[in-house]
Amino acid sequence: MHIAWLGKKSPFCGNVTYGREVTNALLERGHRVSFLHFAQEEAQNESESWGDYKEVSLPYLFKSQIYTFHTPRTSRRILVEKLRELNPDIVHASLTLSPLDFQLPEICEELGIPLVATFHAPFDHKPRRNLTSGTQHFAYQVYAPCLQKHDRVIVFSTIQQDLLISLGVSPDRIAIIPNGVDSDRYRPSGNRSLARELGVQRTFIYQGRISTEKNVESLLRAWKQMDMGDRCRLIMVGDGALRPALESFYGRDQGVIWLGFEANEQRRIELLQGADVFILPSLVEGLSLSLLEGMACGAACIATDAGADGEVLEDGAGIVLSTHNVAAQLQTLLPLCRDHSEITKLLGNKARQRVLERYTLNNNITRVEQLYNQLTEQQTQRLPLTPLSAS
Repeated sequence: MHIAWLGKKSPFCGNVTYGREVTNALLERGHRVSFLHFAQEEAQNESESWGDYKEVSLPYLFKSQIYTFHTPRTSRRILVEKLRELNPDIVHASLTLSPLDFQLPEICEELGIPLVATFHAPFDHKPRRNLTSGTQHFAYQVYAPCLQKHDRVIVFSTIQQDLLISLGVSPDRIAIIPNGVDSDRYRPSGNRSLARELGVQRTFIYQGRISTEKNVESLLRAWKQMDMGDRCRLIMVGDGALRPALESFYGRDQGVIWLGFEANEQRRIELLQGADVFILPSLVEGLSLSLLEGMACGAACIATDAGADGEVLEDGAGIVLSTHNVAAQLQTLLPLCRDHSEITKLLGNKARQRVLERYTLNNNITRVEQLYNQLTEQQTQRLPLTPLSAS
C-alpha cells in the first residue's frame, strides 16, 4: 500500500516522534511512504528519497513545535499537485499542523483518496481546571467540525473519543489506536551507570518540552521544597522557552541537572533505563510518548490525569496526580519514592507490564494497517469524482 503521510519533521515534538515511528514501521512491513512536510525552499533539495520512502516539501511562513503557518495559496496548490503525482492509496495526516488541515477533507474527497487523521492535540478531560486546559478545549471545538469530514480520526483513548463525540464527531468516524512504543528497544536494563556517573543512589527524570503546559515549575518547586538530599538527582531532559529562567533558579546546588534536548535516541533510552522514577506534571496532554517510553524502560511513573495519561496508569500501573495543585502532591510523593526503593521497583515492573499489554508499537501498526485496508476497500466501491482544481 502507498501511504501519503502529512506530518512534521521539525522542530522536535511528540508529533515528530509519532510520524517517525509509525512511518518507519510501515516501511518495515513493506508499504510505500511519501512523507509530506513543511520545509523552507533551501531544504527542499535535501529531502530524502530511498527505496519505498520519499520526502515531499511544502513551503511555509512560520513553524513552531505547536503550529505551522503555510503560504496560503502556494502550499495548497503544491499539495494538490503532489497528491495527484503520487497517487497514494490513502492520506494520513498527523494533526495538528497548519490551517491547511481544514482544507484536507475537501482536497482528498475530490481527488478520491481516503483521508485518515491522527489528532494529537493535548487536552484535559476537565477543561475548567486551569487556563491551559480551557484553551486546549477550545482547539477541540474548532477542529471538531473538520474532523467530522475525515473518513476516520485516530485518537488515543476513550476519554479523547468521548470528548470529540460530545463536540459532534460521529462515533463511527473515530478509531481508538493509542500511541505505541518499541518494547524491544525501550526495555529495562538493570544498568545503574547513570546513578554511578552522578555519584547518587536515586535518580528522578523529566523528559519533554520545558513549557507552560508541561507544568515543570511545579515539579521543580516541590523538589526544592523537600530538599531531597545529596543522594538524589532530578534530571531534566528537554528544551523550551522556560528553560533559561528555570535553570537559573533551580540548579545543581539543589540537585537538579539540566541536560537540554537530547537528539540521540540511544542516549535517551539509556537515561530512562537509568532512572528510578519518571515524572510528568503536565496540565494538558494527548497520550505522552515519553511516559510510555519511561514505562517500557521500567521506571516508576508519576503523571497527572491530563489527557489520556491517567488512563494509561490506572489500576496500579503508576501514580496518578490531579492537575490541580501538583506541587503539593509531589511534596508527599517525592520522599516516599526516595526512601522506599521496593515501592518504585514494584511500580516499574507494573508499568512495563502495562506497556506490553496495551501500548506496543507492533500492535499499534497492525491496527493502523487494518484501518487502511478497511478504508481502501470502501473507496473502491465509490463512484469516481470530478478532479479538483489545483488553484
